[in-house]
Amino acid sequence: MKKIHCDHLDQVEQVATEIVHHCEHDKIWVFKGDMGAGKTTLIKSIAKSFGVKDIVSSPTFSIVNEYINDSNEKFYHFDFYRIEDPEEVLEIGIDEYFYGGAYCWIEWAEKIPEFIPDTFMLISIEVDSIGGREISISKIVNGTQHG
Repeated sequence: MKKIHCDHLDQVEQVATEIVHHCEHDKIWVFKGDMGAGKTTLIKSIAKSFGVKDIVSSPTFSIVNEYINDSNEKFYHFDFYRIEDPEEVLEIGIDEYFYGGAYCWIEWAEKIPEFIPDTFMLISIEVDSIGGREISISKIVNGTQHG
C-alpha cells in the first residue's frame, strides 16, 4: 500500500502525478472518501496530468462524464452517489465502460459493488484533524487488497 500525505490544496497536482505513476497500468480506479474529502478535486488534477483539457466536474446527475485528451484517449468519470438501485447502472451500459479499455475513475463505487470489476486500484482519501488529506493507494484483486 502506498500512502501520500497532502497538507494543502496547492499540493494536489503533485499528489495526482504520484497517483498516476503508481496506478497508470490499471484502468479502473475507485475513489473512496466521505463527502467533501476531495475525490473530484483529485480527479480534476489526475485528468490534467493525462492531458485532458475538458472541464472536469462531478457527474452527480449525469452519472458519467467523458473526457478526451490531445491523443484522443477517452477517460470516464463516474459518480454513483445518487444511485438508489444498483440495477440502474445497467441502463447506461456500465460493462461497456468498465471493460472497454479506457480509464474509469469511479466515485461512490460502494453503491454498486456487484458491478465493479474484480481488479481495480483503490484510492482512499481521509481528512485528518487539521484538514490535510491522507491518501492510501492499493490494488484490489478478487476482493483482496495487495500492496
